[in-house]
Amino acid sequence: MSFISEVGTYVGRMRDFTRIDWLVYIGWVGLMCGLVLSTGGFLLFGRSHGVSFTPEAWLVPLGSLLFTVSIAIDTIGHRTIYKQEISGAEGLVHGITILCGVSSCVLLTAAYHHPRSLWIPALVLTLLAFIYSLVDEAFHWRRYLRKHSDRVEMWSHLGILTGHAVMMLGWWVWFFQGYPGATSTLRHLGSGT
Repeated sequence: MSFISEVGTYVGRMRDFTRIDWLVYIGWVGLMCGLVLSTGGFLLFGRSHGVSFTPEAWLVPLGSLLFTVSIAIDTIGHRTIYKQEISGAEGLVHGITILCGVSSCVLLTAAYHHPRSLWIPALVLTLLAFIYSLVDEAFHWRRYLRKHSDRVEMWSHLGILTGHAVMMLGWWVWFFQGYPGATSTLRHLGSGT
């Protein structure tokens, strides 16, 4: 079977979603779409008002877009064919990874106003999210070797790791640069122009 056919079969499993599967899927993928739209929208709004951003700032929405597309695919398998396989320890690792990842984004955003008090917890949570992502990868590769995973899931995980890394590294560089462009954009947002 060609890889394109495998992707079609994998995505087609959405037909097997229960009501709960749809709620989880829409909630998770919707949250990540919100990250893409809010970060990208912020930068585009600033740019439309003459604000310049560093290239690293643009990596935040670009990386989160790759991350979001990848989890949109990956989550289909998690809610269907691999649901039983990941219901134990791997599911717990997913929960911890998501908690650390979302918390790191919230704290990194809040660190704009409180950089000295929030950058260390944000960095710790970022690192923990990556550590637990690597633990998750070990579970996926073990399942793949045991024929309890497939190429689509494995490639989607490459997209997840790449998108997350690009997003977070870009975000951290932008933070350490002092979030250039953010103050001007917030000023324009506040004035309603």
